[in-house]
Amino acid sequence: MSQAAIVPQASPPQAAPRPPGVLQLLATFALISICGFGGVLAWSRRMVVDVKRWMTAEEFNDAYALCQMLPGPNIVNFSVVFGQRLRGAAGAAAALAGLMGPPFVIIALLGFLYARLGDVAEVRRVLAAMTAVAAGLVIGTCAKMAAPILRRGLTFGPLIMLATFLGIGVARWPLHWVLALMLPLSIALAWWTRR
Repeated sequence: MSQAAIVPQASPPQAAPRPPGVLQLLATFALISICGFGGVLAWSRRMVVDVKRWMTAEEFNDAYALCQMLPGPNIVNFSVVFGQRLRGAAGAAAALAGLMGPPFVIIALLGFLYARLGDVAEVRRVLAAMTAVAAGLVIGTCAKMAAPILRRGLTFGPLIMLATFLGIGVARWPLHWVLALMLPLSIALAWWTRR
């Protein structure tokens, strides 16, 4: 038996996925917006990280953290930042149009229907059920976003997450007070640990 037959051959490295084109950005963000009941964070992370593999989980968390610090809706900011990063101004416009176009049409139609049927008991029950689903999506996405931070071990990241949760979720302190404290603290700790 030859030596080559004994030693397993390494499989060739998988090529990184090609960056999406402008039309692919438009179609992907349109799909994200249509599937994103209760918020599109869960679907944007799933599509961009898990399905399309255009970003790693860490890159998504970093980009989304930046978008939370910008004025405006986080996911709208993310679509613009992500599209700009991959395809410049045209990519930003395509991702934004895909994210905002379909929901605008759907909400306009649903608003018309709700004005006519909003007092029907069955409609109220459907909306109550959708609330539970939306809450589950948010909790599941938070767990997925926390996983890369928690894998690093006991660093300051999990402690900042816990302190922020306790401040906002348990103590019911105003969001802006907690962020005014936690943002500079987390930035200082990140700078200190990486120098």
